[in-house]
Amino acid sequence: MQKQLQEYTDYLAVEKGLSKNTLESYRRDLNKLIAFLNKREIVRPELVDSEDINCFLGELKSNKCATSTLSRTIASIRSFFNFLMEEGFIENNPALELESPRIEKKLPRVLTTSEVERLLGQPKSRDYKGVRDKAMLELLYASGIRVSELIDLNLSDFDPRVGYLRCRGKGQKERIVPIGSVAINTVSEYMAKARSHLCRNNHETALFVNQHGNRMTRQGFWKILKKYAMTSNIDGDITPHTIRHSFATHLLENGADLRSVQEMLGHSDIATTQVYTQITRKKIREVYDKSHPRA
Repeated sequence: MQKQLQEYTDYLAVEKGLSKNTLESYRRDLNKLIAFLNKREIVRPELVDSEDINCFLGELKSNKCATSTLSRTIASIRSFFNFLMEEGFIENNPALELESPRIEKKLPRVLTTSEVERLLGQPKSRDYKGVRDKAMLELLYASGIRVSELIDLNLSDFDPRVGYLRCRGKGQKERIVPIGSVAINTVSEYMAKARSHLCRNNHETALFVNQHGNRMTRQGFWKILKKYAMTSNIDGDITPHTIRHSFATHLLENGADLRSVQEMLGHSDIATTQVYTQITRKKIREVYDKSHPRA
């Protein structure tokens, strides 16, 4: 079934425009299913029935597979067999009646404004890397972009004169995000004072580069963030998405409308953005309970 899997992932990349990371998740889930089926000597998709798929899912459950992972795997299987039906590889869909388990949605972790200030205050401008790190963190919080979008930025995507940032999100969809004066100033300082010393290649187009002068990687940024999270003495894990969540929540707390936040985050569905309204409602309730004499 590897041939059909390759055709399927090509379809997702070309027709659906899914990101590399999403494609890898689909491929990983389906390769596990194919390996399971091979053990049962099922090598052609038309031979797969619903019992085979349920046995595979049962094995995942017995191995204490997380509910979120199980749900994603079911979605991958359902989508794959829908594709096989549409392309005429199979006549009956064995994944037709699969039901995803209910996932308890956890509210994302959000930093307080004082915690954000502490984190952003960690990089020092004593050296070129410190100037760069401060610019990256300030820009991440000012724009709410994903870490993949941050490291994908090119020099031409930042224009301090207009106060906007151009970034490419999932499926290479381009959007324009406003940024504030603090981020504009720190990025401008990085470009004026530090980037040329870090970047040894005059043809490098990346906005943010590592110590070797190449485009900053996701892993490289994670290490940088982890270092400053430790020195800021903030309880709990801080990830790039924590900063993105904090950006959205702080905007809503200060009166931004949901549709504008959706546009800035690059969410295709406003339901994805609505999770942040739950956080703000929770905070309002806490303020009420602390402040009202009859709460």
